[in-house]
Amino acid sequence: MSQASYVIDELISAKSIAARIEDLCRRIRHDFPADEKIVVVGLLRGSFVFIADLVRELGDRDVEVDFLEASSYGNAMESSREVRILKDLRGEIAGRNVLVVEDIVDTGHTLNHVIHMLTARQPKKLKTIALLDKPTRREVDFRADWTGFEIPDEFVVGYGIDYAQHHRNLPFIGKVRFT
Repeated sequence: MSQASYVIDELISAKSIAARIEDLCRRIRHDFPADEKIVVVGLLRGSFVFIADLVRELGDRDVEVDFLEASSYGNAMESSREVRILKDLRGEIAGRNVLVVEDIVDTGHTLNHVIHMLTARQPKKLKTIALLDKPTRREVDFRADWTGFEIPDEFVVGYGIDYAQHHRNLPFIGKVRFT
């Protein structure tokens, strides 16, 4: 980890996240047929905690989980804008209902790239959900179908989101403040 000194201030509490997930899952249930399986595609690594809580909340639905790893950050705090697919899906999505889960939409490059790639595989329905959205950072015209929280242009950690592979295990979303 960098030698920079910093503190983490709570931005979104664990309780607020849990309440928002309940609301988001009501919307997901409304948009996806109850009698059809939903393939939940998690974008690793930052979304894994969000995925786990979404899937548990969708416990009344038939859900399959798959993962895709895309990177435009590495260990940096700024996006490189070059999206690389590090791990592709194991299963097929053609003709299936797909929900892509992202931790945070920043510039929009990663999710935009992934959606174009997955659309080419001809899913029956393709929707996106992001825990966090930073619309002031957007460089491409992309918005997730559902968003948990809109946040200002702050560097955040916690609830699966890291800073150089640290702080993913925090139960809340915290703002990193360098001292």
